[in-house]
Amino acid sequence: MKPRILIVDDEPRMGAALATALRRSGYACEACTSGTDALRIFGEHGADVVVTDRRMPGIDGMELMRELLKAKPGLPVILITAYGDVPSAVAAMRDGAFDYVTKPFDNDELRNLVARALELDRLRDENRLLRQEVGARFGDAIVAESEAMRAVLELVDRTGPSTASVLIQGESGTGKEVIAKRLHYRSPRVGRPFVAVNCKAFAPGVLESELFGHEKGAFTGADAERAGCFERADGGTLFLDEIGEVEPEFQVKLLRVLQEGEVLRVGGSAPRPVDVRIVAATNRDLRREIAAGRFREDLFYRLNVIPIRLPPLRRRRDDVLPLARHFLAMHAEHGGRRLRLEPESEELLRRHPWPGNVRELENSIERAVVLARGDVIGADDLLLEDLSA
Repeated sequence: MKPRILIVDDEPRMGAALATALRRSGYACEACTSGTDALRIFGEHGADVVVTDRRMPGIDGMELMRELLKAKPGLPVILITAYGDVPSAVAAMRDGAFDYVTKPFDNDELRNLVARALELDRLRDENRLLRQEVGARFGDAIVAESEAMRAVLELVDRTGPSTASVLIQGESGTGKEVIAKRLHYRSPRVGRPFVAVNCKAFAPGVLESELFGHEKGAFTGADAERAGCFERADGGTLFLDEIGEVEPEFQVKLLRVLQEGEVLRVGGSAPRPVDVRIVAATNRDLRREIAAGRFREDLFYRLNVIPIRLPPLRRRRDDVLPLARHFLAMHAEHGGRRLRLEPESEELLRRHPWPGNVRELENSIERAVVLARGDVIGADDLLLEDLSA
């Protein structure tokens, strides 16, 4: 459907001229001559953007804008004002107007302003839908029945809207990346990239190129320039997993990027500004690593602005069965099956120490879904190693 523009001007010829100009850009336009008519038309048909004269008899442009925003918060309203009335138009923007144009103006100026208003409105809708989608996938879907995990999520949700760096510490398999994603999706950066990199997966020289990027010809095989993770995450969140594995020599370069807010590509000569929120994670005790000389203390404090420590699954027993049922529903649905856990299986899940934490639990349930012969998962289907000896 064409975007719908409502034009309000007490001079009929002006309203008709504006409607004609905007129709040429592919918009559906309707013009009226009073604020009263505008409110009636908006109530009956709505509008994507309203363009209104600032000064009109009866309900003027300011009052009309306030009434429209009550009916539809966030509606883009563009005011047309005389040059000497600019201060009041600027004040109107503080009250919710999208923008203003001063008489005389050309049609291209107005068309560009309407296009910007529609684009902003589209982005707002996308952002709202994205928040709903990712909230369901990565936010509210996190299983947390135990007090320990509920406390973690409460901290995550308070931390999400900030720009502070976060250091997530916990054993392997406790769900550090899931928490990092929740931080991102609870932040104003939700519409921007979430980029994750496992620092342990790269040799030091390769890690520098992966994070900072490289220019063409910087080294053998660099046949083209390549943006690094910092640039790809610009405006969003960069998740540095296994940060405790980074070599001390590279830690110096990483610290500089965090301090300066700019990266220098390998083989490059001009730094590039980047705006990223850093969320780092490790299964190491970084204070011990600092004492052993393997991790820089200044980098630790730069990353550890807000510390989040994830408890191992053995210390959040109340979450074991809810997590198991969650994973069972997910993997059974993917496999086109309807399955349930028998009581003996549930008891075995409760007793198991879960050295591999949540990852081990999910793998066990996925395996059981594959192996189950009927519609009930038995203890033998879990294939859990007996660790009691």
